[in-house]
Amino acid sequence: MTAVASLAACSSAAGTTATNQSSTLQDVIKRGTLNVASCLTFPPFGSTDKNNKPQGFDVDVATAMATALGVKVHIVDTTSANRIPNLQTKKVDAVVCNFTTTAERAKQVAFSDPYIVAGEVMLVKKSSGISTLNDLTGKTVAVTKGSTNGDAVKAGNPKAKIQEYDTSSAGVLAVKQGQADAMVEDSNFLNYQAKLDPSLKVTKDSVVPLEYNGIGVPLGDATWLQWVNTWLREFNTSGQANTLYKKWFGVDRVFPLNPSY
Repeated sequence: MTAVASLAACSSAAGTTATNQSSTLQDVIKRGTLNVASCLTFPPFGSTDKNNKPQGFDVDVATAMATALGVKVHIVDTTSANRIPNLQTKKVDAVVCNFTTTAERAKQVAFSDPYIVAGEVMLVKKSSGISTLNDLTGKTVAVTKGSTNGDAVKAGNPKAKIQEYDTSSAGVLAVKQGQADAMVEDSNFLNYQAKLDPSLKVTKDSVVPLEYNGIGVPLGDATWLQWVNTWLREFNTSGQANTLYKKWFGVDRVFPLNPSY
């Protein structure tokens, strides 16, 4: 009898624990609001409009998530350094902020499947005739100080001339003014620049390995991660994701979402 009673007690306790387990998914639906951290100083991923309201590709992705959940979205402005702390302290339910997935970061947060991919590509004038690294022989290439893009270009074409600039915007301006023949930078950022200036174009080949960006969610919440991934599949296959990408970057997606080896 004692053994039976003990077994029953254990079963009851286990059942209570399972029942009491709460996922961010249930919390969000009950609250009626999805709290999402986005970087609002990195257009076109995130910025504010003239009325100081959040806007951008990542903001639209977060809004689409909330719509699918049947709740409102609340955008929390964040910095790159605060993305992980915001999740760990439960200030937000998810991070949608150009968040590159890495094994090191995955020790602290969980990542969804990729929702956007970035490469380091070249911005050139349409009339330049430049398409690949081989075309950079004797050409001046603008890169941002502190980045590894100059080394990547030199590895691919030692005869290219590297010119460093303090900011990405300064590098873009150098190309526009003819002070540089090309600029190497994040593909999504450069697609946005080409959208703003029809005299510019972005090359297709990445000069470095591609970076896969995912939605960050709290570590250990399998239910929430499963919902996010399931929604992302619908978001991508429905064409909604590409529509938003084209809205903000001016072109269809350049790189496939699924890594190839």
